[in-house]
Amino acid sequence: MDDIVNSVERLHGSLQLPAVVIIEPLTLTRTCILSILRKELVGFDLIDMATTDSLDCASARDVRLVALSIADKSIIDPSVEYDLMLVADCHPNASITLWSNRDDEATALEAMNLGIRGFFPTSLPIELAIAGLRLVLAGGVYRPLPIVGPHAMSRLEQPCPRGLPGPQLANGLAKAVADRGTIDFTPREQQVLAELELGLPNKLIAAKLKLSENTVKMHIQHIMRKCAARNRTEAVLRWSGRLPARNRHSDTGEPSPS
Repeated sequence: MDDIVNSVERLHGSLQLPAVVIIEPLTLTRTCILSILRKELVGFDLIDMATTDSLDCASARDVRLVALSIADKSIIDPSVEYDLMLVADCHPNASITLWSNRDDEATALEAMNLGIRGFFPTSLPIELAIAGLRLVLAGGVYRPLPIVGPHAMSRLEQPCPRGLPGPQLANGLAKAVADRGTIDFTPREQQVLAELELGLPNKLIAAKLKLSENTVKMHIQHIMRKCAARNRTEAVLRWSGRLPARNRHSDTGEPSPS
C-alpha cells in the first residue's frame, strides 16, 4: 500500500515540474543523454521519445524546451520541417533546439533563420552543451559557430523566408537577433555586461549571477559577437558608446573571453 502511495506522490510531483522533451531515435544515445541531463537539469522533468509522433503524451505538461535530433539531415529536409511544425503546433510556448551531426556555418545559420533557439552540433563538448541548454531555458539563444562576414549578418537580420506555424518559430528570430543598426542583448547578457564594466573576472561574475563559469564565458562570446568586438574590454566600450567607430578594430591586447 505504501508503495502505491509513494508512486502516486512521485507522479503527482513530476506533473508539477516544468518539462524538457528529448527526441532522439537512437536508444543508446537517448539513454546516455537522459542519464547526464537528469543530474544537470535539476528542477525539470525529462520526457524522452524516439519520434515526434509521441508528442501527444506530453500535451498536458508545461514543456519549456524541446530538443530534437536531426542527425545528418539538412534543416530544409521535408521530414525536419514536418517535425518542427509538429513541435510548434503541440508546444507553441516551448523553446526548440536542434542536435545535428553537421557543424557547418550554413546549417547553423539556417536554423537561426527558422527561429530555433539553440543549435547543438554533436561534436560539441558535453560541458558546453549543458551550458547551452541552460542558457536556452533561461530565455537566451545558443549557437557555438561564429557569424562571419557582413552577408551572414544581414541574412540573420532578415525575416524568416519560410515561416513555420506557432509563435515560437514565428517570433524566435525577432527575439534572437537585433534590429538593423542596433544591438539587442538578452536580459542576462545585459547583466553580464554590467559586471564586465565593473572589471569583474568570470569566476566572480558566475558567483554573483549564480551561473556556471562556462555559461558566463558563453554569454561573453555572444556579447563580443554582437558588438563586433575582439575582447571583453572592447565590447564594454562599444556598449557604453565610449569607443568611436573609427577605432572599431583597435585591440586592447586583452585575451578574450576569459
